[in-house]
Amino acid sequence: MQDNKNTIAGWALAGGIAALGLSIISGKVFHADKPERPEKLGYVIEGVVSSEGEAAAEVPIATLLASADVAKGEKVFAKCSSCHSINSGGANGIGPNLYGVMGKPHASVAGFAYSDALKSKSGPWTFEEMNKWLTSPKAYADGTKMSFAGLGKAEDRANLMAWMNTQTGSPLPLPAAPAPDAADAAPAAEGGAAPAAADGAATPAADAAAAPAAG
Repeated sequence: MQDNKNTIAGWALAGGIAALGLSIISGKVFHADKPERPEKLGYVIEGVVSSEGEAAAEVPIATLLASADVAKGEKVFAKCSSCHSINSGGANGIGPNLYGVMGKPHASVAGFAYSDALKSKSGPWTFEEMNKWLTSPKAYADGTKMSFAGLGKAEDRANLMAWMNTQTGSPLPLPAAPAPDAADAAPAAEGGAAPAAADGAATPAADAAAAPAAG
């Protein structure tokens, strides 16, 4: 009986040693102690920096504006309505009235006390400038009175700008979406001529839009 117990104990000990040895060997082979990022990801993860240190390509704001949803933009403006009015002749609140401000200088609303940070900004509110402002007011104009943190989703910014572009007596043309790269256009060329631009398509001219310029 004692011999059987010793035999069982010996086998159990040998099995434990073997398992430990295999664990150590597999860890060395698969670098379990030093996790490594695969050279090529199975799928793209938004916002993750690649092994070359470059962020995933962001969709140009002009492309998003070309397909923006005005109705959704009006809903996004609800976040701004506690500080801004946007109706014609509306009064200034914590922020200036935004009706018809597209294409105008950064600090153009009469009677509103803008911060020096915004008054120092030259040029009009373009779509590009507006996009930067809505992304992070404080980063765009250090010293602004605007307490809003910004809109993180580019789609929300595009929808909001498209809607604000309608809140004026003379809406400005939306910028045209950038032309596809040659590599992207190649398949279309192989399958036939690419579709022509629609008559009356907007040109990337004025590129101007209103912004919640709360000084």
